[in-house]
This record gives sequence, C-alpha cells and structure tokens, in this order.
Amino acid sequence: MLVDSDWRVQLLVIAQVILSMILGGLIGFERELANKPAGFRTHTLVAGAACLFMAVAAEAQNYLHLSGTVVIDPLRVAAAIVTGVSFLGAGTIFRSSGENSRVGGLTTAATIWMAAAVGLAVALGQLIAAIGVTILALIVLRGMKVLERNRHTGS
Repeated sequence: MLVDSDWRVQLLVIAQVILSMILGGLIGFERELANKPAGFRTHTLVAGAACLFMAVAAEAQNYLHLSGTVVIDPLRVAAAIVTGVSFLGAGTIFRSSGENSRVGGLTTAATIWMAAAVGLAVALGQLIAAIGVTILALIVLRGMKVLERNRHTGS
C-alpha cells in the first residue's frame, strides 16, 4: 500500500480542497439565488473534487515509482476532469418543446465548468488566479444580469 508519509502535504491538500470548495460554493450560491437546479452543493463538490483529483495527481510523482523512474503527467488528469465535468454540465442543459421552444441551463453548465477550473487552479497553487476568476465569474453572473434587465426594460 502506498502512503504519503508527509502529513504536511496531506494537510496542504485538505486546505486546497477547502479553499476550492469555498470558491466553488460562492459561484454555486449565486446559482442558488438565481433559483437554478445546480446550486451551492453541486458547485462546492465539483470544485473540491477537481482540486483533489489534481492535487493527488500533482503529488503522485513524489511517491509512485516504477523501476526507479517516475513517468506521470498530471495534465492528463486535468483533461479527464474537463471531460467529466463537461458531461455533468451537459446534464443541466435542457430544451423546451412547443412553439416558443428555448434552450436553458447553459449558464449553469458553464458555471459548473468554471467551478472545476477554479478547483484545478487552487490545486496547482494558482490561488490569486482562482480567487480572481471566482470574483470575475460572480461579476459576470450578477453584473451582466443587471445589464440584461436594463436592456430588456429600456432603462
């Protein structure tokens, strides 16, 4: 059994996951306020899971050895996360039928994808980028909604 004996690394991973969950939760909270089906819990868990997958992959090279060499590409894990989360986000997209058919859930799908990206950024130590992008996402979600309302009402 492989065990990373450096408990400090494991505590750092937990701290990264906590930060990712907080940032993802902020995006999800906005979706809750907008009364969307994928809200706080979904975004929190997506960000935390993406962070954990990436952090474990990034640390794996420190304790997985094959014939004295390590050949690990954490970016493959990132690509798999993007693919998996895209599938999850696609589940939030719907198309109504009838005369006035429309597509909905695209923004929520995009925010799930964003939450995963924030989790990846935290896992890779890009904390300022992760926090900044979370703030930008909230500005887009809330600020653009205000602009859209004003455009539709003619104000």
